[in-house]
Amino acid sequence: MKILIVQGHPDPNQTHLGHALATAYADGARDAGHEVRKIAIADAPVTFIRSQADFEGGTVPAYATEAQEAILWADHLVFLFPLWMGTMPALLKAWIEQVFRYGFALAKTENGYKRMLKHKTGRIVVTMGMPAIFYRAYFGAPGTKVLRRPILGVSGVGPIRQTFIGRVDSLGEAGVRRWCDRLHNFGADGA
Repeated sequence: MKILIVQGHPDPNQTHLGHALATAYADGARDAGHEVRKIAIADAPVTFIRSQADFEGGTVPAYATEAQEAILWADHLVFLFPLWMGTMPALLKAWIEQVFRYGFALAKTENGYKRMLKHKTGRIVVTMGMPAIFYRAYFGAPGTKVLRRPILGVSGVGPIRQTFIGRVDSLGEAGVRRWCDRLHNFGADGA
């Protein structure tokens, strides 16, 4: 299986939990014989789309074209990001807007739209300070609904699994190890 890992933390500092989780997932996938590519949003020169005309017909930046090629290459897409103000960080959202444009993820046809990313699966991993059950049950997990439904799902990606990791500040070394082991296993399974 070909797996693309999108590390959505906007801070390139490798000390964040999300980086350890991405590494664990990639190691598990490689150990099981899967091919892995990674994209670090923090390393991309992300620009913002400021108009509908730009979204529909503007020049696609080189980093977005490279990401599109990696997405087309992949069978399975993994997005990891920290929860910021209830959703994904703005830099990740801007990257997604550049990459998932009409014609790439969704194409207009005479009869409506065509999903361009069918036969790909996905996983979304979100780290957060609050308890994960509270985020899911009380708030309804808005940060992943946006990514799951109108972006990945409408593009044809499915099924899309989710992993919420709450109370990250109090995980401790043993908790981090348990989550890294779990992500390692997800990677090995290509799930």
